Amino acid sequence: MTSERDRLPLAEDLRVFLAVVNKQSFAAAATELGQSPAYVSKRIQILEESLNARLLHRSTRGVRLTDEGERARRWALQILDNFDQFIGDLSDSRTEPRGNVHICSSFGFGRCHVAPAVAELAERYPLLNLRLDLFDRVVDLVAEGVDLEILVGDDIPEQHIGKRLARHQRILCASPAYLAAHGVPQIPDDLAQHQCLVLKERDNLFGIWPLTADGHEHRVRVKGALSSNSGEVVLQWALKNHGIILRSQWDVQPYLKSGELVQILPDYSQPASVWAVYPRRLADSAKLRVCVEFLQQRFSQLLT
Repeated sequence: MTSERDRLPLAEDLRVFLAVVNKQSFAAAATELGQSPAYVSKRIQILEESLNARLLHRSTRGVRLTDEGERARRWALQILDNFDQFIGDLSDSRTEPRGNVHICSSFGFGRCHVAPAVAELAERYPLLNLRLDLFDRVVDLVAEGVDLEILVGDDIPEQHIGKRLARHQRILCASPAYLAAHGVPQIPDDLAQHQCLVLKERDNLFGIWPLTADGHEHRVRVKGALSSNSGEVVLQWALKNHGIILRSQWDVQPYLKSGELVQILPDYSQPASVWAVYPRRLADSAKLRVCVEFLQQRFSQLLT
């Protein structure tokens, strides 16, 4: 009797599937893989049967993904990346990382956290040439030749691969003097009556704070006399009693300990994990793999 486990997709079938997706052609995928078109067609048929799903629309103009095929593409990238890392970790002949790695991040997090981490990375692997660019906009990794983006937030572009480096969140804070003068918000809707120090970063909605409590999201519209595209600026304004901020926990932790800031609405926060985002699988590049592994270890210690 055939068990469910016996029908699980093979890694080779996933690789053939990704080749077809990338080349948008069975014949071109066969050429890239060094196989016959019949072999490619057979592996795709086996994969679709094992998943009980149609993954590709076929026509005389080529192939395109179905909705289930797009989901399968994302899973295949992640599964093969994890599988190849597993093989690499057990191999005694891993390639020594060397060469150029282009990294990018946002201004605030990049300057305060990524820059020192990259400097440590360069010391650990002296054959790497590391370039760090900081942006306050969305970056097209492929078009701009970026190997690795360190991203804060949980909105990962579907066309890329993401590995979480650290779980994190943003929290609401204000100075004791501001709260004494204006009162303490009791529910998220109370924020509309307060001076909120609004930060405009990347493509985030300006003046909207998505807050999560008990797994449910509450979108709160906020306003205030002061706004900026710099997290450091709004933090300084909060310390000077100008209003309420929504900032990363690691940025405000020292001020919470000193009493200069007080957390408000503690049941509400905004998920903001740190991610490594890259356009190709880690197994294809020893230098990229060691960068991600190093940063994962480094950023996991942010709040320890």
